[in-house]
Amino acid sequence: MELWTLTAARASALMAEGKLSSEDYTRAFLDRIAERDPLIRAYTWVDRQATLAWARERDREPRRSPLHGIPFGVKDVINTRDAPTQHNSPIYEGHRPGEDANCVAVLRALGAVVLGKTDTLEFAAAGRKPLTRNPRNPAHTPGGSSSGSGAAVADGMAPLALGTQTGGSTIRPASFCGIHGMKPTYGRISFEGVKHYSVHLDTVGLYGRCTDDLWLLAQAYRLTEAERLCAPSVADLRIAVCETPVWSEATDDAQAALHRAAAMLSQAGARVQALVLPESFNTLVAQQNILMHEGGRAAFLPEYLGARSKLHDDFAAKVENQMGFHAAQMREALDGVAARRVEFEQLMGGFDAVLTLSSPGEAPLGLHTQGQATFSRMWTAMGVPCINIPGLTGKTGLPVGVQLIQRRYEDERLLQVAAAVSSVFTPDGLSP
Repeated sequence: MELWTLTAARASALMAEGKLSSEDYTRAFLDRIAERDPLIRAYTWVDRQATLAWARERDREPRRSPLHGIPFGVKDVINTRDAPTQHNSPIYEGHRPGEDANCVAVLRALGAVVLGKTDTLEFAAAGRKPLTRNPRNPAHTPGGSSSGSGAAVADGMAPLALGTQTGGSTIRPASFCGIHGMKPTYGRISFEGVKHYSVHLDTVGLYGRCTDDLWLLAQAYRLTEAERLCAPSVADLRIAVCETPVWSEATDDAQAALHRAAAMLSQAGARVQALVLPESFNTLVAQQNILMHEGGRAAFLPEYLGARSKLHDDFAAKVENQMGFHAAQMREALDGVAARRVEFEQLMGGFDAVLTLSSPGEAPLGLHTQGQATFSRMWTAMGVPCINIPGLTGKTGLPVGVQLIQRRYEDERLLQVAAAVSSVFTPDGLSP
C-alpha cells in the first residue's frame, strides 16, 4: 500500500504505535504532488525541503495530539507565517503575512505539518478563477472557492485540508470532487487571520477522506467533547429529507440521487421522513446574497483605495454597491435569517439530521465556472453545521454529494450521524 492512500486517522494510529514516521507519510504526499499537481494544479505553493524538515522535527518531539505529524493543505486566503498568502490576487503576489491565522496556529500547536497552500477563487469571492481541475475528470471544475483544498484531498495530494465558506465554498467542492467536507457551526472556529468576505457568513471549512478524518480536525478545534467518534446504528436514526425551496434548480439526476440516498438509508433501517420547509424559508437565499455582497463593500475597501488598478472589477462593483443594497434591506435580511434560525431549530426537533443535496448536480464542464452555491446558501446564512457525504454519482459518473445538517452547536452529533450515513454509501474517498 502506498502511504498517500492512508487516511489521516489511520496514519495517526500508526504513528501512535511507532509504525509510521511523519517524514515518510509527508514525503509520500510530496511525491504525489510532484506526480499529479502539474495536471490538477491544486497547489499555489509547496516547499518540499522545508516541509520535510518540519516533519522530521515532529518525529523528534514527544507526541502532542492525534494530529501530530499529520500534513495538511491550507487554502490561500488563510495566513501562514512561513508561506506566501496571495489570495489569487495580483495585489498580493509574493505576500508573506509573517504570522499564522488562528486556524493554522491551532493545528501547528498540535504538531500538524503545513504541506502547502492551495488555489482559490480570488479572495474566495469573485474575480480571477483558480487553475485547479477536478481529479475525477480534469475537464471539469472542482468547484469553488476552496478549489485546491477539495481537489488536493480528492486526489491524494493531502490527507486533510482547510477551506472557507461564505456561500457554498467548502460543501460544493466536496460534492464535485467526491470527498467529505464540513462547514462547522458559524463562529466555532476563529476566522482571525483569514481574508473576510462577509463577517456575517464566513466560516472555516474542513476536508478529509472520511468522517474519522473530520473528527480529528473537529477535536483539534474543540468542536467535540467525546474522545472517540462513535457512530450510532443506522436503524436508530431519524432522518428528515428536505428538497428545500431551490429544488427546481437541481438537475434530474441530482434529484434522483437524493431520493436514492433516502431509499438506501430507509433500506438500512433508518426512519426517513420528508421535511417541507414553510414558505418563510423561501427568502433565505436572497437574504444570504444581500449579506454576502454587503460584506464585500467593507472587505475589499482597502484594496479598492490602495490598489484600484490591480483590483478586479468584480470587487470594485461590491465596494461601489453597484447592486444597490440599502440599510433597510440589510436589517430585513439579518432579522429574517435570525427568525429562520429559531424556526429551523424547532422543526429539527426529533430528527438526527436533515438530508438534502450539496449542489445542483455534477461538476460543470470547464474551468470558467465554479458551480452554483444554491443548495448551501440558506444553511450558511443560518450558521448551522453541514457535512457533505460522498458516494453517489450522476448520469456521467461524476460525484453528486448529499449533505447532512444539524442545529447550531450540534457539530459532534452531526459527525456521529455522518459516520453512520457514510457507512451506507461506502465511498472510497479517493479518485480512481
